[in-house]
Amino acid sequence: MTTAQSNTERDRRLVTDGGGYAEELRANRAEKDEFFADHPQSPIPPEKREEFDGLAYFDPDPEYRVEATVTVIDDPEEVEMETSDGRQITYRRPFRFEFEIDGETYELSGYRRDDDGPIFVPFRDKTTGQQSYKDGRYMELEHEDEPTDGTTIDIDFNLAYSPFCAYSETFSCPLPPEENWLDTTISAGERAPPLE
Repeated sequence: MTTAQSNTERDRRLVTDGGGYAEELRANRAEKDEFFADHPQSPIPPEKREEFDGLAYFDPDPEYRVEATVTVIDDPEEVEMETSDGRQITYRRPFRFEFEIDGETYELSGYRRDDDGPIFVPFRDKTTGQQSYKDGRYMELEHEDEPTDGTTIDIDFNLAYSPFCAYSETFSCPLPPEENWLDTTISAGERAPPLE
């Protein structure tokens, strides 16, 4: 079971009302902290839950909610991703997303295992292994309509999260492929997990 499959709806919601952006994001985070602290499916081992006092996050920052231009790959190739336990898992790569941060242009690939599932976007950046989890972070892009070539989609790095294997080795998590290693600092989303 991968973290991408385990991610909850609250981690995938985009918050779009400017005035209430930070407040809704904080409410989302509080809800996730409650899940991690109390839910039977929490990735935190039971013996460590008593000491758990919430996840660590970067402050909400609307600058990291970007509009990305979609490139649809008509005949997407299969990509074998390494996982945290040494296995490989197969994804298809049907999308590329181009966006700007601080005036610089970047690209990320979007992956899928199912034709109509959420778009999985694992990535690394310059915070990886320092302020954020050592093996990278994830996003899942939800959409009402299937993205088409040349259209735009919102990518909100404030919703970037650590995979479940950051909390327990019992989980197998895909590692972001090199093509999704961003040469910039993404000071948004979850910081490195607070548990050793």
